[in-house]
Amino acid sequence: MASTSIGNLTLMVITITVLMMMGLISVSHSSDPDATEDFCVADLRKSPRSSNSFPCKPTSQVTADDFVYSGLTKEGNITNHFGFFATVGNVNAFPALNTLGLSVNRVDYAPAAVNPPHTHPRATELITVIHGKLLIGMVTSEGELFSKVVEKDEVFVVPRGLLHFQHNVGKGKARTHSVFNSQKPGFISSPFGLFGSVPTIPDEVLAKSFLLDIGVVQEIKAKLNK
Repeated sequence: MASTSIGNLTLMVITITVLMMMGLISVSHSSDPDATEDFCVADLRKSPRSSNSFPCKPTSQVTADDFVYSGLTKEGNITNHFGFFATVGNVNAFPALNTLGLSVNRVDYAPAAVNPPHTHPRATELITVIHGKLLIGMVTSEGELFSKVVEKDEVFVVPRGLLHFQHNVGKGKARTHSVFNSQKPGFISSPFGLFGSVPTIPDEVLAKSFLLDIGVVQEIKAKLNK
């Protein structure tokens, strides 16, 4: 009887250990790798050493200028279909972010602009409104919408991978800065992903998926691909 209890206890310990290891493995594969040096300014002239990092620029060639990025100082071109423009500050634009698990975007919005539903498959996003007023919303995996009007200096967080959008509901232009916990968070736009992919998703699939006439699907594709 005692040997049976010991055996059950041993099996339970092994099971818990395996589950913990699986959890750790899952976490390790779900985010950028930890840095092993103080910094590793990316040498973009060389091929990435993995999907998440580039080779380091020699330390002797690194200067203070490498740690400063001026790409977010100017307003982006907001004369497009949706009236917004995202200026990207990922590792490709700001090589000092290499191995740090961070990136930053500036997004400019014309009055009434919409940043259509989209996802960032590799990062959580922390959105700070710099000026203006935005309706920001996200949809959970259960189909529940969380949305709120966010004003200057307020912050909205979007967990990794959730579908979300921004809509300028103020009287003038608006601007946000977003920080991501990945040096390459990725971006999948619902309108362009569905109606502007290469090669395109068959018209019949989209028509049945959205209960539309094929002619409407073709019209949407034509507008997005102008």
